[in-house]
Amino acid sequence: MGYKTDIEIAQAAEKRPIADIAASLGLAPGEWEPWGWDKAKLSLSLLTSRPPRPGAKLILVTAVSPTAAGEGKTTVSVGLADAFARLGKRTVLAIREPSLGPVFGVKGGAAGGGYAQVVPMEALNLHFTGDLHAVTAANNLLAALIDNHLQQGNALGLDPRRVTWRRCQDVNDRALRHVTVGLRGPANGVPREDGFDITAASEIMATLCLAGDLPDLKARLRRLVVGRSYEGGLITCGDLKAEGALAVLLADAVKPNLVQTLAHTPVLVHGGPFANIAHGCNSVIATRMALGLGDVVVTEAGFGADLGAEKFIDIKCRQAGLVPSACVVVVTLRALKHHGGAARGACDRPDAAALARGLPNLLAHVENVTDRYGLPAVVALNRFPADTDEEIAWLQAACEGRGFSVVPADVWARGGAGGEALAERVLAATEAGASGFRFVYPDEDSLVQKIETLVQKVYGGDGIEIETSARRALDRLEAEGYGRLPVCVAKTQYSLSDDPKRLGRPTGFHVKVTGVKLSAGAGFVVVYTGEIMTMPGLPKRPAAEDIDVGPDGVISGLF
Repeated sequence: MGYKTDIEIAQAAEKRPIADIAASLGLAPGEWEPWGWDKAKLSLSLLTSRPPRPGAKLILVTAVSPTAAGEGKTTVSVGLADAFARLGKRTVLAIREPSLGPVFGVKGGAAGGGYAQVVPMEALNLHFTGDLHAVTAANNLLAALIDNHLQQGNALGLDPRRVTWRRCQDVNDRALRHVTVGLRGPANGVPREDGFDITAASEIMATLCLAGDLPDLKARLRRLVVGRSYEGGLITCGDLKAEGALAVLLADAVKPNLVQTLAHTPVLVHGGPFANIAHGCNSVIATRMALGLGDVVVTEAGFGADLGAEKFIDIKCRQAGLVPSACVVVVTLRALKHHGGAARGACDRPDAAALARGLPNLLAHVENVTDRYGLPAVVALNRFPADTDEEIAWLQAACEGRGFSVVPADVWARGGAGGEALAERVLAATEAGASGFRFVYPDEDSLVQKIETLVQKVYGGDGIEIETSARRALDRLEAEGYGRLPVCVAKTQYSLSDDPKRLGRPTGFHVKVTGVKLSAGAGFVVVYTGEIMTMPGLPKRPAAEDIDVGPDGVISGLF
């Protein structure tokens, strides 16, 4: 008898009315707005009426460098939250919303897996409450206003050759990476080069997720930089008087969404920036609300501890004043074997040598958590059916000897029951507190120093190489007063280096800085390294080929 697919498990689940989930959090009718019978929007009034609960613990879930097979970080996050609830803790899970790009591209659904899922699974992966479309519309409204300003006399003197604001959409489409607009005569606008990013990589998405409330969102939108004038000065969204219109489009999207796990644990889903080309965390607003509603809050950051977790610490926590209580690092045996040189198709087979060779990748991420960020770390071994007891025991012994614990989590097959041992170990780790919590670099360091620090301390490289154009851009931003901003490094997720083929724990490398972009609204400087695309393409066989809907309206193929 075969396993049920994730979507089959989700569709067979008995969801509770969202009113019951809201009631479990003590929410009054005016504090939430129903969005159908199984989803809701939360009122921003909760930010003041429900401050963080005394002693509330914020648990960050991160992972090793991911492989194409996926390590199940969201699955572990969901199972861990359900496990805390089973232990009697008032628990809230706070995660990102999946992008349609990966859903129809490579990854498929992204709401957890097995019996550790967020539901309604289909809605979460497909449109949900329309937040991503609102971000897309706001982004493209600003793009339209830019082109209209150029057409209508260009009173600001915006140089069409130096417009930096790009359009976006939430579907992978490589053909739109570089386009030309304004062709076919004067009535169609001013000709210029343009392009599309995926919505999850847009600055509007990052700005929404880092805003503290609606007034802060409007202030951040006002600061968005759209390009430079002929004289070289920065032109902003505020100069175009566009922040009010953008805020109107985002007025509902700024409110977090409330749903539930299969075990009815409350979940706040909000925002969805990628971690390899953005900062990879759910919204500040949702995290703060979760801390006001629960005693234990589980949240995740995208990809490994070198990307999502670092940005969670150095960008989100720095801006929002958040202090995590502990960090969970998700790993699988097959991921370590892959980092140890085993072929993808052979990673489910016992291979002690490959496992040992891949261990340094896990060690690098744990050391980042403990030594760089100053947080207690627990490793969650996400179990797969092919895992052997001998290999699990070997990994546990190898890590115990280095001073940290590896706890098997069987949440895919058993839900929260399979994560109770992990939850208990994490709670014990939080007792040590986060007194050593720290950022990787201080505000006062220059942008170049911040990049060098990340490469040397977090990635394990020797240093950086900066292309001439990128060096000029960094120097200019320093001169214009943006040197105190944190950096958001756009880097491959598959390696600690900027080369996706260098697996394990590479050494002796330099990271090449190829470009720089100011994200003034989000409040960071994006640093591009290696071959990074802000608009992904579809694979030879997209996941879209397996997704369908039947005559009864039942969706299939979503993982």
